[in-house]
Amino acid sequence: MIRASRTRVLLLAIGLLLVATPLAAICEDSPADLDELIAQANAAYLSRHVLEDMNEALALYEAVLPNLEMLPIQSQAYVLGRASQLCYEAATFTDGNTPEDKALFTKGKEYAFRALRLNEAFTANEWAGLETALTHATADDAMAMHWLANNWGMLLEMNPVQGLMEQGSVMALFERTVEVDEGFWGSSAKSGLGSLLIMVPGIMGGNMERGLVLVEESIVDAPEYLHNRIILAEYWGFTYNMFGAVTGVRDADLIERECAAITAGEIADWPFWNRMAKSEAARLLVLLAERID
Repeated sequence: MIRASRTRVLLLAIGLLLVATPLAAICEDSPADLDELIAQANAAYLSRHVLEDMNEALALYEAVLPNLEMLPIQSQAYVLGRASQLCYEAATFTDGNTPEDKALFTKGKEYAFRALRLNEAFTANEWAGLETALTHATADDAMAMHWLANNWGMLLEMNPVQGLMEQGSVMALFERTVEVDEGFWGSSAKSGLGSLLIMVPGIMGGNMERGLVLVEESIVDAPEYLHNRIILAEYWGFTYNMFGAVTGVRDADLIERECAAITAGEIADWPFWNRMAKSEAARLLVLLAERID
């Protein structure tokens, strides 16, 4: 999954509340007003690596939700997908897994499920289980599936016992995203699935060799998206127990090589995640130094 270190910012939840409340109040019941809110959200989204802009973008997308059904289905899916994504990304501004993070991931999961259920064929087959319903998902659902997998995965990380039971659903979401749109979001569904296949025990669906291949493919597919290299360095470079705790170093040279490539890489078209990758590379090098001392 896409993961990131977090810098503690105590104003996150307060900022979201203060920004969201007046926006919801001024939103008029017309598609033109909703389109204007979306346009404003899209503008703030571009600089969401700044906390205030992240708060503004999420609040603006959420301000559309009470009147969402006035929009075309494609626009509804877009707004819900963006809201889910920003719930996930907003949590990277805090330190560790906090109650505020859990609330964001929970909202993000709900928004993504709402987006996915706009696909009538998916909804009609959900009774048969998630994996069956996902066979009806298409490339139009890639955003919803991808951010659903990420938000759900982080909730499971907070509850390892539940994670052992539900991780298969997260893997199925990434798997289907790869099938319908393997290049989505810098091929990070490939690296997300790959990281899980590396981490999950074989008896529960893991496959280390396939996982490594997928992560390496994601780097080849989207070399400008630096966070795929973080996945390789973190999940192949180190070893873990079944609950995700680091137990040792598998390949120190790989960690150093990938972190060097990330440090030298350009921000380019990924202003949020490439900045995050650079921060993560510094963290991994510190972790490596601690492990090999």
